[in-house]
Amino acid sequence: MTKQQNTSWQISKPAVHSKNGIVASQSRIAAQVGADIMARGGNAVDAAIATSFALGAAEPWMSGMGGGGYMVVQMADASKPQVIEFGMRAPQGLRVDDYPIVGGKAGDLFAWPAVLEDRNVFGAKAVAIPGQVAGMGLAHDHFATLDWADLLAPAIALADAGLPVDWFAQLILAGSAKDLAAFPASRATFLDENGFPKATGWTALGDVRCDLHPLAASLRTVADGGPRAFYDGPLAQSIVDDLNAAGGRHSLADFADYRATRVDAAQYRYRDHTIFGTPNLSAGPTLKRALDLMIQWCPSGLTPDADAYATYDSAIRQANAERYATMGDTEHEPDQSCTSHFSIVDAAGNMVSVTQTLLSIFGSRLMLPTSGILMNNGIMWFDPIPSKPNSIGPDKRCLTNMCPTILTRNDGARFALGASGGRKIMPAVTQLTSMLLDYGMDLDTALHTARIDMSLADVTIADDTISPKILETLSDRLAKVVIAPRTIYPLHFACPSAVSRHQGMNVGATEVMHPWADAIAAKK
Repeated sequence: MTKQQNTSWQISKPAVHSKNGIVASQSRIAAQVGADIMARGGNAVDAAIATSFALGAAEPWMSGMGGGGYMVVQMADASKPQVIEFGMRAPQGLRVDDYPIVGGKAGDLFAWPAVLEDRNVFGAKAVAIPGQVAGMGLAHDHFATLDWADLLAPAIALADAGLPVDWFAQLILAGSAKDLAAFPASRATFLDENGFPKATGWTALGDVRCDLHPLAASLRTVADGGPRAFYDGPLAQSIVDDLNAAGGRHSLADFADYRATRVDAAQYRYRDHTIFGTPNLSAGPTLKRALDLMIQWCPSGLTPDADAYATYDSAIRQANAERYATMGDTEHEPDQSCTSHFSIVDAAGNMVSVTQTLLSIFGSRLMLPTSGILMNNGIMWFDPIPSKPNSIGPDKRCLTNMCPTILTRNDGARFALGASGGRKIMPAVTQLTSMLLDYGMDLDTALHTARIDMSLADVTIADDTISPKILETLSDRLAKVVIAPRTIYPLHFACPSAVSRHQGMNVGATEVMHPWADAIAAKK
């Protein structure tokens, strides 16, 4: 089959170097917000909170107040990194019989058996209780230095201004227009009066925007009332009312009872390096398992060879198989893809790695008409087949793919990294970890080095810039290899963002092919 894309195009994205703070995010606008906060005297956590809320207005289809996630924090004056867990959980009133299996495979991120009317994918029954606001509130309580309202002010300004529809936003809207059209507020916000994706002219420089004023009002409520204003009071009631009007089984108690948690980061050794990751129901434990399986492998050369890629494939596949067979919220402990990841380091050396998500692109595709909040489809994280550790059930925490991580290399260099991309996240973080630790690469080199993806059960996707000799060897050693380009859209590989610090110099780098991703240094 002849492909349109040219084979001579060469794209690079140089890393940013600075002694000042740096924010690396897949949204340049949100990264600028965080950098500006550090320029005003805020630390890395202040910048992370501001960036987190800004993403909900600058890149609303990926994350926001309607989602959840994880933050890893390493303060320069503390010996033990901490994790803020703000993952989503199922409503207490969820009914398993609302999600009957009808045969076939689901059509979104995961190859679960299909559920009647895709109720675990689209609409109110797909919505889990969000944790983003609680998570940022907990981080503010323990690590931040600036006022809460000041950190939300940039996001409010972005929402008031509306989302500019450039060529990339137009591409995203077009890819989801059919699903968005089913929900009135989503349709009114992201599509034009005829139901087509909002778009600029073919050659004109027009200023077409998506109206986010209802979201701005909700952000003001949270800015003025504090994080609990999202979970108690009029805003929470409006969220519950809109969800139930759309067919959900949510209650005010679901929101009032939600708490983010702060725990010690999982700490372990990989060769003579140290890794700090997320525990519990994230991909952090699976990353550790994959690295454990790689210990017997001996890297050679300056970049991964065929043996390295084959080792990555085998270890990650085995770790994932164990994850899907054993992990899930089966004990109902206290609360502890499309996704956004950003990493931050400040001038003092404080470091933050955050992954947050609505899960699918536009989450459940349901924008709440009163609050203007796009809601997640976290219920899709659960296996619809009953009697498994991760089966759908009421009041259960979601088993996520998020994997924010902090590394300390044996030469003293430190890295904060993570990625977006659903099940592609952990394979990307594993390979980047190996490139940084096993091969001693800097961020610039690592982010430009080809990766493979083995998140699918029956195929390994290999970057077409890998040498023909290595690809030939991989085709002989692996079950099935499909060669694919590292493109802008669709993304065949995860989208990482990372920062590093070594000997007082900070560096930031993001996915080369993402047109909005960038690393921004704070000005003095």
